Amino acid sequence: MAQSPYPIDPDLTAIAIAYKNQGYIADIVLPRITVGKQAFTFMQYGIDTFFNTPETLIGRRGQANQVTMDGVEVPDTTEDHGLESPVPQADVDNADERYDPLGNAAALTSELIEIRREIRAAGIIFNPATYDPNLRVTLATTDVLDNPNTDAVTLISDALDKPLMRPNQMVFGQRGWTKFRRNAGVIKAIRGTNGGGLVSKQEVAELFEVNEVVVGQAFGNQARKGQAAQMSRLWGNHLALTYKAPVLSRETPTFAGTFTWGERVASQRELKPGEMGLRGGTAVLVGESVRERVIASQAGYFFENAFSPN
Repeated sequence: MAQSPYPIDPDLTAIAIAYKNQGYIADIVLPRITVGKQAFTFMQYGIDTFFNTPETLIGRRGQANQVTMDGVEVPDTTEDHGLESPVPQADVDNADERYDPLGNAAALTSELIEIRREIRAAGIIFNPATYDPNLRVTLATTDVLDNPNTDAVTLISDALDKPLMRPNQMVFGQRGWTKFRRNAGVIKAIRGTNGGGLVSKQEVAELFEVNEVVVGQAFGNQARKGQAAQMSRLWGNHLALTYKAPVLSRETPTFAGTFTWGERVASQRELKPGEMGLRGGTAVLVGESVRERVIASQAGYFFENAFSPN
């Protein structure tokens, strides 16, 4: 018979060890944009809308030239993402006072929702199809940014100048960042010929004149349920350069964002005896209504396979 995961004997010293993912970056690279309803719209403007150069001079008796802002109002809707965790009433009744079975279920369920959101974020930011064809490149094995013969500083500096809106954010996976921060050419560019060691995120941000360097550290289990765990990083060996607007709204040009309706939901429902064991239980539901979207694909640049895979 399955035993309760919560200790019954008050004389036992119980230590709960939880492996928690570090470095979630979805809310940083896909910042949240609040919408008032589940169905919403956002504006997409043509690339020339804010780059046209109309004549502004008006003669003494002349008429001002007229301009139109021909944007497209794109309809969309948020998606509900949630998970439910059933907790037997016996676990609640027998739990040590140091444990809150329902709170623990809510916390662990929230963690799994965060992992799925991180996967969706990586699937957007680290996806070459997200970017304008002229604003992406796949590096050959001999050209990766951790190759000593590659001029990584020049490659990235030139790439930052190509999008219509200069990126202010650099997004790495953890392995790529580890290799990049010990790149001899990068270290020399920052510290000169006498420099050494590893460079920091702040130093790299200052070198390339961007606001922030972001590193995705999260792992995910790629194995099917019931199989041995196969852990792999959610953020691969790529480098994304993106523009994030300082103030976000549905009309703000920014590379990508997360449209969010309402707050995260946490609720409970009763499970009757027979539905869950002899004494019933409580199902803890956690979720949120979001939609991750690319808004301005020409406000970013992507290096696919930017670092060696080992």
